[in-house]
Amino acid sequence: MKAILIFLATITVASAQSSSPQAAAIPAADGYVGMAKAAHRPSKETKYRAIFDATHAAEKPSQLVPALNMAGSELNALAAEQAPLSNAKFVVVFHGPAVDGLLNNEAYRTKFGADNPNLETIARMKKAGVTFFVCGQYLAGEKIDPKSLTPEVTVAADALLVLMEYQNQGYALLSF
Repeated sequence: MKAILIFLATITVASAQSSSPQAAAIPAADGYVGMAKAAHRPSKETKYRAIFDATHAAEKPSQLVPALNMAGSELNALAAEQAPLSNAKFVVVFHGPAVDGLLNNEAYRTKFGADNPNLETIARMKKAGVTFFVCGQYLAGEKIDPKSLTPEVTVAADALLVLMEYQNQGYALLSF
């Protein structure tokens, strides 16, 4: 009986999916699977304001920082549903181990022996209107030279102050 219920649930979920994952906006991020009859689909009218708290490093040097992947996947959702990317008012603030994802290619290669997979994604997201900050306190504490970071990121005095400021402006806090 349990096997039959699992089978029926699998069929129901599979039939609810109207397509394979789409990642037109940010190809390196998770794709979006359209759900024809799902509630809360991306809207062409809604302005999505979110601040992504990037603290976790990628599991492997060849992977995106989780916050970039999640922000990119939401841009992919909007693109897949033909909602303008300009509807996404996204900010990503880095502190903690996630900062490694901001290293320029030379510094990343020195530290991890591989090219930084985050740089192209950051550039694409920046073109889509995403704003990037890194915690100056973290940089100072870890003795990271801001010159070793991608120029796409702005050094902020303190990541927590950035998080509070954007939340006070009504941005949803999403932590990864």
